[in-house]
Amino acid sequence: PVVLSAISAASSTTVELNIALKRMLNFNAPPLKNTAAEPVWKVLIYDRFGQDIISPLLSVKELRDMGITLHLLLHSDRDPIPDVPAIYFVMPTEENIDRICQVFDQYLNFITLEDDMFILCHQNKELISYHAINRADIQDTDMEAIMDTIVDSLFCFFVTLGAVPIIRCPRGNAAEMVAVKLDKKLRENLRDARNSLFTGDSMTAGQFSFQRPLFVLVDRNVDMATPLHHTWTYQALIHDVLDFHLNRVVMEEGMGVEPSPAGARPKKKSRKTYDLTAADKFWQKHKGSPFPEVAESVQEELDTYRAQEDEVKRLKSIMGLEGEDEGAISMLSDNTAKLTSAVSSLPELLEKKRLIDLHTNVATAVLDHIKSRKLDVYFEFEEKLMSKSTLDKSLLDIISDPDAGTPEDKMRLFLIYYITAQQAPSESDLEQYKKALLDAGCDLSPLNYIKQWKAFTKMAATPANYGNSGVKPMGLFSRVMNTGSQFVMEGVKNLVLKQHNLPVTRILDNLMEMNSIPRNKNPFQEAIVFVVGGGNFIEYQNLVDYTKSKQGKKVVYGCSELFNASQFIKQLSQLGQK
Repeated sequence: PVVLSAISAASSTTVELNIALKRMLNFNAPPLKNTAAEPVWKVLIYDRFGQDIISPLLSVKELRDMGITLHLLLHSDRDPIPDVPAIYFVMPTEENIDRICQVFDQYLNFITLEDDMFILCHQNKELISYHAINRADIQDTDMEAIMDTIVDSLFCFFVTLGAVPIIRCPRGNAAEMVAVKLDKKLRENLRDARNSLFTGDSMTAGQFSFQRPLFVLVDRNVDMATPLHHTWTYQALIHDVLDFHLNRVVMEEGMGVEPSPAGARPKKKSRKTYDLTAADKFWQKHKGSPFPEVAESVQEELDTYRAQEDEVKRLKSIMGLEGEDEGAISMLSDNTAKLTSAVSSLPELLEKKRLIDLHTNVATAVLDHIKSRKLDVYFEFEEKLMSKSTLDKSLLDIISDPDAGTPEDKMRLFLIYYITAQQAPSESDLEQYKKALLDAGCDLSPLNYIKQWKAFTKMAATPANYGNSGVKPMGLFSRVMNTGSQFVMEGVKNLVLKQHNLPVTRILDNLMEMNSIPRNKNPFQEAIVFVVGGGNFIEYQNLVDYTKSKQGKKVVYGCSELFNASQFIKQLSQLGQK
């Protein structure tokens, strides 16, 4: 426990001040009358002002009698003293508060976005980014600092979980460096039995108390195509095309389309913020669904809501009946109960309407991007590239099509082709692609880096396996084509996803099921997958889908930072600038 006492008003007399000080040093409880009783041992931290107040009133002996074993200045360098209460007696200045904020004993240095997903940081994420780890000019000391930052946060994660994991990682990359350092930190903590954070209450309260969880550390370099991939599921699409951070979407919306007088300034766009949380049942159900399914479900929800709203209106008009006949009277009493029930469910109805409006606006914004950039075409083509399926059109045609996507979309598509190709394109073909990309307005810096990366990792010989073809184009779906629908999906293919495991999920599956070793132990039931160098919602969703197919298994996904393709491309561009 930490007791903070900010000095503000002076007491009127020495006696009162003495009593007030003793009370504070006894954790704001009246000082013990019985001097024989053992005091609670504690540390006193003060600034110069606090020191000036205490020194004329209380001697070192009196402080010791009150249980103060150590008294130190706030801004002096000092080693942490675990499990000892502290009293801070300081002026409430910004400098002092900043100093106190550096003291913590809660291991919460990570951000939870979902029940089964966490990231290490949002602020200053560039310090542990893919770019930071993979810079050509990185010094050993910088790399050590990055790894220590990641390990400290992961240590916090396992202390909070109350579980000591079994660590698995590939060799020869940043993931291995993190694994070695984390293993050392966990062992050091467990060695000190008295002060270990993994004994007693924390272990029994832990989520994984029966079996040690598997902790799979992977390096981003194991799969560079997935973070660039155009996607087709709701949550991942929102992250790809809208401003979506820490479960919050920020969108710009027009203030109306009334014609403004000639010469008048156009109206400012308003910014709308939507929180997509676990409390939103529609979001929980559909965040991992293919987008056309989401559009259809929003329309169905809207239809249901309108039907309920119409029923309330109908009952209200019946209540205004002025009939003398028996039928009207019995109808009235019958409908009173119905109306009472309808009115009592009004708050629920209004909340339903708020969520429908939220998802209508968000999904409409996503659909605008899909249509204007032909994202369904990109998604389908990339799926075929990644699964080595037969292509029905030329890559050059899409890059050269001025109506298909932004320069960044074209670059993402080409990089996926380059990363997944079993054989790199010939120099003459590459020059032709480069010219088409430049003509389309692309920056070639990311390609420069991926060329170096591919040569270095010798990925050309063994490209990552992305599984079988994941999509089947279907005819336009009928439901959302109805008149009055918010979503006119014309020109957008309804692509039905076929479940296939991405490289990170395949690695996890092999380790969880112990496919690579003789079966002398039971397979793991719980696992945490962590990507050093950054992760994305596509990978997360793939693991969620995998877990659904494995009864009783529990998987948590974590990453050093969460980026979308645009943010990843920027980092590749920085690495590839000559």
